[in-house]
Amino acid sequence: MIWCSGWKLAAAVSKEGGLGIIGSGSMYPDVLREHLAKYRAATDYPFAVNLPLLYTDIEQHVKSIIDYKVPIVFTSAGNPNTWTSKFKDHGIKVVQVVSSSKFAIKSQEAGVDAIVAEGFEAGGHNGRDETTTLCLIPEVRRHIDIPLIAAGGIGSGAAIAACMALGADGVQIGSLFATSVESSAHISFKERIIASQEGETMLCMKKIIPVRLLKNKFYEEITHLENICAGSDKINNHLGRGRAKKGMFEGDMENGELEIGQIAASINKIKTVKEIMHDLILEYNSTIKNKLSNPL
Repeated sequence: MIWCSGWKLAAAVSKEGGLGIIGSGSMYPDVLREHLAKYRAATDYPFAVNLPLLYTDIEQHVKSIIDYKVPIVFTSAGNPNTWTSKFKDHGIKVVQVVSSSKFAIKSQEAGVDAIVAEGFEAGGHNGRDETTTLCLIPEVRRHIDIPLIAAGGIGSGAAIAACMALGADGVQIGSLFATSVESSAHISFKERIIASQEGETMLCMKKIIPVRLLKNKFYEEITHLENICAGSDKINNHLGRGRAKKGMFEGDMENGELEIGQIAASINKIKTVKEIMHDLILEYNSTIKNKLSNPL
């Protein structure tokens, strides 16, 4: 949710009964502090910060998270042993994002409080195993005994119900909220998501780190490099810096990196967070009620 989930989106989600998460991976240290201060000024509802463990200035982010007494941190893209104990020493709950049962087990051993198991339908950076959410959730559930949160390809109340049936205790939803009114994403990116059709997102840049993108000029250029077996250095050089910002935040739909999940094809309207949450809860309850009333 880089370039999409700042304090406004996080606050709106938390106010509607979810757990809003500030995506710190695209923020300089001073920008994160600004968002934390604005969130604290806007509401007292619980929230979280997503912290990529490979972030360059991670020590400054960690300090800000502790200083502002963030109650929960979702760590990703790195070894949970590095920071988990420090966060927990300050009373902060830690949730680690993983893409396999192997790393779920390691994360539980590191002392995290919960696991997000993310299938490769998810947008943005992804696991190399390419395990789908429907396969990943029951497998991770079998190996851990701490709370399990499902992620990847979830954009409806029915999908939430399916994940719960597979053993999840909750879900994490990204792409649906990237298109919300409160999202900080550029309006052109939101409209491109709304217009997308089935099959318009693909996993690419596997020689660097797998990323799911909407197809555009930049995607085609990267795909060409991969098809001619270009090395990771050449792909990295073409990627350069600021590609995600260029597309998702600044609105360059051809030359920017457009990170979004497969569920994009099912999103057909820009809604407020209040509307999204209402629809998710209504459909979830309806799905559960119908299944209980009409068992197989």
